[in-house]
Amino acid sequence: MPDTVAIAAFRSRQQVMRFEAILRRAGVPCRVVSTPRDIAIGCGLSLEVSMEDAEDAIALYNRFRPGNLIGFYQVTRNGSARARSAPIYRRES
Repeated sequence: MPDTVAIAAFRSRQQVMRFEAILRRAGVPCRVVSTPRDIAIGCGLSLEVSMEDAEDAIALYNRFRPGNLIGFYQVTRNGSARARSAPIYRRES
């Protein structure tokens, strides 16, 4: 059965850690993970949240604007197959 999560990818590890603190203070469960290969841009670390919490995470990003966001992606893992991703939100320039 596929596992689908939301990933917030950043250009800076410092911003990953800053956004992790924002999410945790707001009560949104998250974890720092390696950025999936098909997103493979940025600092190599991302934040993972459940799809159920993705809207809250995006709203918190828009409220606090920690910066250096590449985007939020829906990532689906299906066993040993390579994870597939699709953008769900990109930072506006």
